Amino acid sequence: MQFKTGPVTAACLLLAIGGAAFASSHREAPFITTSPKVDGTDFYMFRSYEGVAGNGTGGRSDYVTLIANYQPLQSPYGGPNYFSLDPNALYEIHLDNNGDAKEDLTFQFRFNNKLNNVALPIGGANVAIPLIQAGTVANVNDANLNLNETYTVNLVRGDRRKGSSTAVTKGDGSKTFEKPVDYIGSKTLGDANAYETYAQKHIHSIKIPGCPAGKDTGKVFVGQRQEGFAVNLGTVFDLVNAPASFLLDPANKDAAGNGGQHVIQKANVTTISLEVHKDCLTAGTDPVIGGWTTASMRQARLLNGKPGSGHQTSEKAGGAWVQVSRLGNPLVNELVIGLPDKDKFNASKPQDDTQFLSYVTNPTLPALLGVVLAGNATAVAPTNLPRTDLATVFLTGITGVNKPTTPTPSEVLRLNTAIAPVPFASQNRLGVAGEVLRVGGTANLSQAVDLAGFPNGRRPKDDVVDIALVAVLGGLCVINGDNNSLGLNSVPGVPSLTSACKTSSVPLGASSANIHDAVDQATVPFLTRFPYLNTPNSGSASY
Repeated sequence: MQFKTGPVTAACLLLAIGGAAFASSHREAPFITTSPKVDGTDFYMFRSYEGVAGNGTGGRSDYVTLIANYQPLQSPYGGPNYFSLDPNALYEIHLDNNGDAKEDLTFQFRFNNKLNNVALPIGGANVAIPLIQAGTVANVNDANLNLNETYTVNLVRGDRRKGSSTAVTKGDGSKTFEKPVDYIGSKTLGDANAYETYAQKHIHSIKIPGCPAGKDTGKVFVGQRQEGFAVNLGTVFDLVNAPASFLLDPANKDAAGNGGQHVIQKANVTTISLEVHKDCLTAGTDPVIGGWTTASMRQARLLNGKPGSGHQTSEKAGGAWVQVSRLGNPLVNELVIGLPDKDKFNASKPQDDTQFLSYVTNPTLPALLGVVLAGNATAVAPTNLPRTDLATVFLTGITGVNKPTTPTPSEVLRLNTAIAPVPFASQNRLGVAGEVLRVGGTANLSQAVDLAGFPNGRRPKDDVVDIALVAVLGGLCVINGDNNSLGLNSVPGVPSLTSACKTSSVPLGASSANIHDAVDQATVPFLTRFPYLNTPNSGSASY
């Protein structure tokens, strides 16, 4: 099997085992915990697989889906105001199509929350109701909605603040898009099927300015979805509250029989989803794009101690935009960046990422795992410092998989748009690495069917936690061996970084490939069509 950029080599595919990230980014930095509406949680980027045949063609296969999630861990019953997005914030998806770690395309989302002042006649007076709905809701701009959420989308070419900005529109030329109300409950919005029917009415066909003729249409959806990320969140942050023997035995995967439906799946998240033709996103002959999402707030906020009537009148925001959230690869800020620099990372740009290099080359997580699992910082931590194995994947992408022609070292999620998508049922939850294992090694690559997963972009089904745990505990160095067969003793483009990445540098040895977090991403329910993330959890049960 070959990519457009050339044959897949054994080294390329084995290197894919080492994703540079660990999980999603929920409440990952001190400041962002104070502003949950702009907290980016997950970023997905993949060739669309809606309606795709087994050979990777048909359906929406020529499109790329971009999903940016915000507002983590939403309790479905979190009324009466629920989880509208912030009209005083700027939500952005950035794309680099020439490898220089600078945005070439930015999709900007701004939100408007309109109060409809629904009132009821009470004793001869019309009195405003206290809820965001006055009755059942089933349609776009339903008359029973007391609060309508809408948004605009602009495409900026070049620098996000200085480039050329043009509106993305509906097919009829309208610049205003409607967002569905959150899943308040079954009495307001019906059962899950009824809510999904309502939500689908808010999937908008779009016209994208500046794209090649015939390839300038796509889709957009913004709305609440079920949290789709599988991780033992409480257990992990409680000093990995599980014995090492349990986590190193694959037989214990999801041993509780919960099918991946642990506590985080009982929460919801707000999703910004775009589907854009791949030829709108690439430049020249390089099929690799890099992507990341950010949120920004105004530099100044004036609080009014005596707000007037209306909606969100307690503050007046102004000044320049200030970036407060950033996410490319999952959970880099949460488990790689040190606590003093977490806010700094959220405010930074990929082009400046070498300032955080030591967090990758000399990571603390392996030592922490050694302390909490075995009482010894050296018990599981690989000794090849600096960690050239992690730095290679983290900074440049993988040769033959998702490395741009001329990469600038930076932390972004990279996707090779030349690699065909795979139908959901055929996707390997361990991405490219899992496919190598499934076919019995690189000698049998002709039998591989799925090379479109993490770290080549990220799909909802990809189990990035397990893939990355293998990497951080030295799985790459076991494969690299004493003969440096994968070339991991140095980092392309960073000649000053060298190490002895080999089997003897890995305390866990071959068992490092067995590490897991005890839940299975592949069992989480998803849609097989846009916007892919599942119907949100209802705020109430049916009675």
